[in-house]
Amino acid sequence: MKNYAVKPFQLFAIVLMLSGFATTDIAAQIGVGAKAPKGAKVLFDGSREMLDKKWTYWEGPRLSASLPIKWQIVKDPVDGGTAVNTNDPASAGGKYGAADIVTKEKYRDFRLHVDFLIVKPGGNSGVYLQNRYEIQVLDGDSTTHGMAAVINEKASPYYPYHGTGKWNAYDIVFRAARFKDGKLTEKPLITMYFNGVKVHTNQPISQVWGGPNSGIDGGNNDGKGITDVPGGLKLQAEGHDVLYRNIWIKKRNLKKADTDF
Repeated sequence: MKNYAVKPFQLFAIVLMLSGFATTDIAAQIGVGAKAPKGAKVLFDGSREMLDKKWTYWEGPRLSASLPIKWQIVKDPVDGGTAVNTNDPASAGGKYGAADIVTKEKYRDFRLHVDFLIVKPGGNSGVYLQNRYEIQVLDGDSTTHGMAAVINEKASPYYPYHGTGKWNAYDIVFRAARFKDGKLTEKPLITMYFNGVKVHTNQPISQVWGGPNSGIDGGNNDGKGITDVPGGLKLQAEGHDVLYRNIWIKKRNLKKADTDF
């Protein structure tokens, strides 16, 4: 008679699937240079073609740039490939929202990977989930407004930062806010690894920060009026030399309020 007992590794796989995470995602590499797992979409591969195909300027109230996107494709200073530089002329002087770029596709729940490199001390940008919630990219700042912070929600986990002139990586699982009858019932949640170190676990996000120039709902009840609409992934231009490459995303449908991975 065959032994049909469930082995430990099989039980682990079943638990992962029931919780909404496929084993391929758990096994996927995190950190700088992580490759897109099966089912993920590459949003930026370092090429001008993909930049123009999948991204556009965010049409916020401060937009002062016009297509085609003026962010330049540059040589990767570390690995010799290519990357995109956020230093759009329209954003000179730190005018965020003047030349930010956003994906044409919009998302709710997802797994995200982003590689970034800050060229000079004080370099500033940001990764916006759903074009709402900023994950800060800011050299030299370890406050709640600093590097890898869920901005104004939790202090910067600065210690895994590789420093200027080197590639860094954010690996994120995000669960969008939930609503019932038009009313917010569950806050958005994020779990994040910074350069392979888990720095946020099921961190709730209370609002959109930065005002109307920051993203969707930023001007709605001082950012507290979150609405039930998906949004794109946005990268911020602040007139600094911050480079991005190797950006990929995989859509999720997280039934439970749990983003841990």
